[in-house]
Amino acid sequence: MDALDVRLARLRAQISEAERRWGRAQGSVRLLAVSKLRSAAEVGSVAALGQRAFGENYVQEALTKMAAVGSRDLEWHLIGPLQSNKTAEVAAHFDWVHSLDRERIARRLSTQRPQDLPPLRVCLQVNTSGEPSKAGVRAEDLPALAEVVESLPGLDLVGLMNLPEPVTGLAAQRREFAELARLAVDLRARGHRCSELSMGTTADMDAAIAEGATLVRVGTGLFGPRPEQAN
Repeated sequence: MDALDVRLARLRAQISEAERRWGRAQGSVRLLAVSKLRSAAEVGSVAALGQRAFGENYVQEALTKMAAVGSRDLEWHLIGPLQSNKTAEVAAHFDWVHSLDRERIARRLSTQRPQDLPPLRVCLQVNTSGEPSKAGVRAEDLPALAEVVESLPGLDLVGLMNLPEPVTGLAAQRREFAELARLAVDLRARGHRCSELSMGTTADMDAAIAEGATLVRVGTGLFGPRPEQAN
């Protein structure tokens, strides 16, 4: 397997090439290194190569990792489901939340965000696939949730996120990303900034960039095959 520095350089080159191919401005797409189930040492190694944004799914694992890695001017993003009993820790320690889809959680994060920190940047997770088992606000309920979140102190509504149904083929992959981009356009027309689109992973990054992704969430493409999760 290639070394981390080789994989990171390859990913950056792939993103840059996709920006060129799809008519995107150079530097308009940021890499979010998905570091769930990865060690603090691995995060530290990637950070030493210049990567600053890291995505975590599990709050307690992330907090342990943050303490071990220490202060390196890193940006921590929660990209996994957020339970109400974890909101205080997230509000105090994370810079971004990508998976906000409920008013109750938004209000807790707003109340619990320390006043000495900048507003917590949030993306609203949208269920663009319509799968009943998948998290995310329904498209028809998105404007109302956006209005609530926009009104809350301590939160900065910056964009949308989705986890589309896994499909193969560029055209099929683009459909749900195009839908998320369309919803973002609608929110901007309603006066929301909504400039960030968190979409695309190792398997469908090119399709996401084609449809306007500003943050691509890549784990295995950077760190290699995911380790088994302990029971």
